[in-house]
Amino acid sequence: MTDAPPAAATGGRFLVEPLDPDELLTRERFTDEHRDIEEMVRDFATERVRPNRDALETLNRELALKLLREMGELGLLGIDVPEAYGGMELDKVTTAIVAESMGRSYSASFSVVFSVQTGIGSLPIVWFGTPEQKRRYLPKLVTGEWVGAYALTEPSAGSDALSGKTRAVLSEDGSHYVLNGEKQFITNAGWADLFTVFAQVDGTRFSAFLVERDTPGLEVGAEEKKMGVKGSSTCPLVLKDVRVPAENLLYEVGKGATIAFNALNLGRFKLAASDIGGSKSVFEEAVRYAKGRRQFAQAISNFDAIKGKLADMAVRIYAADSMAYRTIGLIQQAVDRLDKEAPDYYVRMGEATERYAIEASMTKVYGSETLALVADHGVQILGGYGFIEEFPMAGPYRDTRIDRIWEGTNEINRQIVAGTMMKRAILEELPIRGQIRTIDAFLDGEPTAAGGPLAAEWTAIETGKRLALSLLHEALSEFSQDLRHEQQLMEILANMLIELYTAESTVGRAALLDPRSAEQPTAVKVARVQAAEASIRLLNLALTGLNGIFRGDLPVAMVERLRRFQVRMIPRTDIIRLKRDIAEYACDKDIYPF
Repeated sequence: MTDAPPAAATGGRFLVEPLDPDELLTRERFTDEHRDIEEMVRDFATERVRPNRDALETLNRELALKLLREMGELGLLGIDVPEAYGGMELDKVTTAIVAESMGRSYSASFSVVFSVQTGIGSLPIVWFGTPEQKRRYLPKLVTGEWVGAYALTEPSAGSDALSGKTRAVLSEDGSHYVLNGEKQFITNAGWADLFTVFAQVDGTRFSAFLVERDTPGLEVGAEEKKMGVKGSSTCPLVLKDVRVPAENLLYEVGKGATIAFNALNLGRFKLAASDIGGSKSVFEEAVRYAKGRRQFAQAISNFDAIKGKLADMAVRIYAADSMAYRTIGLIQQAVDRLDKEAPDYYVRMGEATERYAIEASMTKVYGSETLALVADHGVQILGGYGFIEEFPMAGPYRDTRIDRIWEGTNEINRQIVAGTMMKRAILEELPIRGQIRTIDAFLDGEPTAAGGPLAAEWTAIETGKRLALSLLHEALSEFSQDLRHEQQLMEILANMLIELYTAESTVGRAALLDPRSAEQPTAVKVARVQAAEASIRLLNLALTGLNGIFRGDLPVAMVERLRRFQVRMIPRTDIIRLKRDIAEYACDKDIYPF
């Protein structure tokens, strides 16, 4: 076994430590190889997939699998797969870049097919498969010869996936398991050749099995009639006395949760990356329409209300991009510390990813809600045309709704964010208690945050961290470990953490830009807007949370303390003017400008 990583290599540190610029991955720090892959995948997305969007939306299996195999020929289905099994095994940054670039295809349906194939459809085998399982299945998956699927959800087990009723019983001679049960909402199911199926061994030990499509007793149900992503296959599965060879048990009996959660953690940041790519494409369509649509003798892009919406979209996308690649950079740094020659390397990789579960969940929530906001604004900018299928907003508006549900609902992910931070505070895995003890001294002292054009923003962020810690302290003092049952309060805490992490990532990225670069002045404006609006939201969230803890009867001392926070956090930023500047810059560029 390899040595355990240092305690510092853990998620949630952003709450108790200032940002280390050396740890901050941004797209401006991509390598040349990253940029080459980004260009190649974006070209494929825009030249091969996007022109076929309408045909793909008809649930065109032949076309979807043809495009999938073309991606296999380019090596894009094996980014995370070892070379020994036909893959390329590139870094996690590349994984995210490919997901984002495929988001530019304007076909959420095909992006879903691809994402399952390269994520939950194959990664469990990469991480936990035996050498024989890898030899048998991975080469077929990385070429697209076979399609993979992941059967976790059941009719009565969605967010509470571990309560699934599907059973697996080992035969008396130990040669096979017999599986019985039902699975629901299985992506790629109608086209899949291989399923990773989760079941309870003897009714109590949650485990995973590799089940081939032609196994007797495995029945694939009819396609679901969905609101969006209509071009992807989604079906139920029924398992009736399905005999699975014992050698197709994945990892170990009782290790199903480890497999499921590791896959979900990686899937969350990949979904966020895909949503960022989709957001940029939707934004560009909105800009093009706003510049071409004339009302009252001028382009509607000249109207101040439209500028406000375009700026909201641009700021939100920049922030989502900044926090997503920061997260991926942290995970990659943790993976880089591992011994690649160790026999348990891939298990350790999963553990390294799990340590950043807070950041992965925040990225999924913010990324999915960013695309939702961008699509909604896009419909509004197009007006009546936004409601018409022939125009480019109705499809994304419908498609994006599922992103707040799968890979763990955003409600579940918010509970993960706040619950994991609470656990790390109680177990003292992070120096949270020590930071709480220094809050008053911090508020009494002079601001010590970084200087430069974003000095006020840095001060507001560092103060906001103490505000979140103050709310966490009061919540734990009132509820102790029962805090996890106060779900509305936990959501408030999670939202504060998301605001802080996103604002710090955004300001940090803008601060790293070369002042001589063309985009730097506008990026700084974006960071100022994002930080100012985050500060306002943080103050409101804290007030709501504290009123919940004290049942609307805030002590005088608490009110006074909130005033001390306000002094440092209330923005003195002309948000309206900055948004006009941001929108005009984006319209001049004609494309998403960062």
